[in-house]
Amino acid sequence: MSSSAAPAAPSAIPSEVFEPPVLAEVVRSGFVEGHHRGSLVVLAADGSVELALGDPAAPVFPRSANKPMQAAAVLRAGLDLAGERLALAAASHSGEAFHLELVHTMLAEHGLTADDLRTPPDLPLDPAEAEAYLAAGRVRERITMNCSGKHAAMLAACALNGWDRAGYLDPAHPLQQLVHQVVEEAAGETVTAVGTDGCGAPLMAISLVGLARAFRGFVLAEPGTAERRVADAMRAHPAYVAGTRRPDTWLMRELPGTLSKMGAEAVQAVALADGRALAFKVDDGATRALGPVLARTLRLLGIDAPVVDRIGHAPLLGGAGEVGEIRATF
Repeated sequence: MSSSAAPAAPSAIPSEVFEPPVLAEVVRSGFVEGHHRGSLVVLAADGSVELALGDPAAPVFPRSANKPMQAAAVLRAGLDLAGERLALAAASHSGEAFHLELVHTMLAEHGLTADDLRTPPDLPLDPAEAEAYLAAGRVRERITMNCSGKHAAMLAACALNGWDRAGYLDPAHPLQQLVHQVVEEAAGETVTAVGTDGCGAPLMAISLVGLARAFRGFVLAEPGTAERRVADAMRAHPAYVAGTRRPDTWLMRELPGTLSKMGAEAVQAVALADGRALAFKVDDGATRALGPVLARTLRLLGIDAPVVDRIGHAPLLGGAGEVGEIRATF
């Protein structure tokens, strides 16, 4: 009788595997059917860490939450933007008519057209705007992509400085090198990875602590600096940063002095006028958890306002009615 080979030993399994905490749970008809895990940090007014959940020191791609820093970079490159134009340079706009009109204007002011944009053709970010856009028989366009304001500002900075416009998204481009520098200075840490964002622009990875620190720094920066100019423009014109039906707009409009910006894959950063700041990321990228997690964090900071309730309301539907909710668990 031949002997068979002994089975291979199972791979070693670490006795302790880090698992981020549950930040929000999905409750349907009284039954918890899912969880959203992630990491979160809250900075006190003096910049110290007041609350940390998960691993907020680990690097993440902030996605569009990096846009205030990208907008500050185009100002440092010499581009003179202010008001709605500067807010749109830091925007993930909804694709509403006033957004698209201003992007066209910004491009034309520097001898550029929508054909110069290197954003991928897309529909408006706002679902209602997308439906109306399609109903009008229109197709995906570069200018409709939610990052077109940022790209228009980047192209304008290139035109001003005589930099290559066709390759403005190359990480080695002078403008993107300046963005890299601004991100590191604002976050107070080294960029640990460079990727490509959904719009095609280089994307710098920093920690959630660094992201919160950057937003805090923008709010507290000296008037007239690039950082403060971006923060002031975003807070003065929040509808250009997001849209008329977006939580960032509601928060900046209804809590004076607040700077707020979300990013894809469920990233959110906020700084209050007194220097307190927060940043978090939901690991599975579910943006439906953003509102409940943000609202709970703001309440922990003592913010009690109708806008917090509005942002935190995330109902689950069953048929034509509400049968549950997504709710924060910390």
